[in-house]
Amino acid sequence: MKLFFSYLKERRRTLVLFLLTGGLFLLTFFFYGLPLKAVLYPYLLSAIIGGGALVCDFLRVRQKHRRLVSLAGQSAAMLPPFPMPEGIEEQDYQLLIGGLQTELSELSAAASARYRDMVEYYTVWAHQIKTPIASMQLTLEREDSPLSRRLSAEVFRIGQYVEMVLAFLRLDADTGDYLFREYDLDGIIKQAVAKLAAAFIDRKLSLHYEPVCRTVVTDDKWLSFVIEQILSNALKYTREGGVSIYCEEPQTLCIADTGIGIAPEDLPRIFEKGYTGYNGRLDKKASGLGLYLCKRICDKLGIGIDVVSVPEKGTVVRLDLAQYALKRE
Repeated sequence: MKLFFSYLKERRRTLVLFLLTGGLFLLTFFFYGLPLKAVLYPYLLSAIIGGGALVCDFLRVRQKHRRLVSLAGQSAAMLPPFPMPEGIEEQDYQLLIGGLQTELSELSAAASARYRDMVEYYTVWAHQIKTPIASMQLTLEREDSPLSRRLSAEVFRIGQYVEMVLAFLRLDADTGDYLFREYDLDGIIKQAVAKLAAAFIDRKLSLHYEPVCRTVVTDDKWLSFVIEQILSNALKYTREGGVSIYCEEPQTLCIADTGIGIAPEDLPRIFEKGYTGYNGRLDKKASGLGLYLCKRICDKLGIGIDVVSVPEKGTVVRLDLAQYALKRE
């Protein structure tokens, strides 16, 4: 009904002109003393014919309206060819929209090309810088001293930042960099812990790890990245005590620390890009990308991530892996 009233409003000039014309005929016959029936009959007949034409025109407009509404959700590149224009105005609008489609397509192609060039450049850069990092790690592994362990932890942090760059670039790539298979969750956890062993020793923090004895269907590279980021944050903001890794039923991996915790006002925003919060302002090196990337990756993997924290008590990060329980026939 709303569409019908809008249609009448659009055609109001034609309707008013029809009424005025009929009124002029009636006044002319009235002033000349001619019988009104002579003009009233053709006027009513014209009104009936005009009403029928109006209904047919409304049905045509409604059909076109519904078609346009159904196309409203499609992207510009997926729009079908325009129908033949029914007037000069429609032709002008089609030419205008066609020009905008062409311009949008060219801009999109140029933006995609620039993005691909940027990803290729930083990917090459990241892989090149990994070589000296690996060399430094091998050199530091040959000696065991407080200084070498500290340097090893810092070199590992550099490697993590490089991985963050690659993860940030690959998240929005056109092709998905994911390979889902069944993995032993303990194997992924141990791999992440081994990379951070020097940091645990250097900071004199304990690690309480209970083997979870579970398998998950996921991408081990991306899940390992998430676990490493969570452990790295735990180490960064824990001065004494340690970190615990355990599993809650049915299939929730928990990583808890005894660190400084997260302020209640910061908790709702910890997954926002670039948001560092109170703790980040204390640590001038915080980028605000770690948890943002973890959330984005968990969304890609279909893993739920939740953080519970109490200031000066510690933080617990929960990864819900229940949806990846492998069903066997």
